[in-house]
Amino acid sequence: RPDVLKTQHRAIYRAAATAEPGAVTIMFPMITTLEDLRAAKLAAESVRAELGAPHCDIGIMVEVPSVVLMAREFAREADFFSVGTNDLTQYALAIDRQHPELGKEADALHPAVLRMIDLTVKAAAAEGKWVGVCGGAAGEPLGAAILAGLGVTELSMSIPSLAVVKARLRGVSLKSLRSLTQRALACSTAAEVRALSK
Repeated sequence: RPDVLKTQHRAIYRAAATAEPGAVTIMFPMITTLEDLRAAKLAAESVRAELGAPHCDIGIMVEVPSVVLMAREFAREADFFSVGTNDLTQYALAIDRQHPELGKEADALHPAVLRMIDLTVKAAAAEGKWVGVCGGAAGEPLGAAILAGLGVTELSMSIPSLAVVKARLRGVSLKSLRSLTQRALACSTAAEVRALSK
């Protein structure tokens, strides 16, 4: 729906024209290929040029394994990443998280998912880009601690989770978070990772 996308781009760039520099960014969801990102950026740039609007940083959601495996290439073309742990978990583990019986197996703290996030953060850092995380893992105290230890710089969560996550992160050093993260990455199951909270 390029027409809908253009309408959204026009609204974003109009907001950017009256906002503080850097206050408005654009993030594209469900990117799966570099061609997706390039097409989305071209569409955005067309509208920006038409309006004479200021540049906005453009980022992508990291929600599928293909982007993780090519994160270095994506980091060269995106300004930032936001890992969507709910979708990444679903696609990495091939489990429908809304399935009535199997959904509980879609655990974002599974070592496979954590290793994917680790790869993403390292690839982004190599290109001087930052990584945020949204989704269930960011709002769990253990998940937030592991993500911070991985080098994630921004966590997005629901308001009820803020106080407990802040308390968890403020109560430990970055060195201990990195140690926790290395132990989590070495685990074989999500249950082993969750047991680290004890």
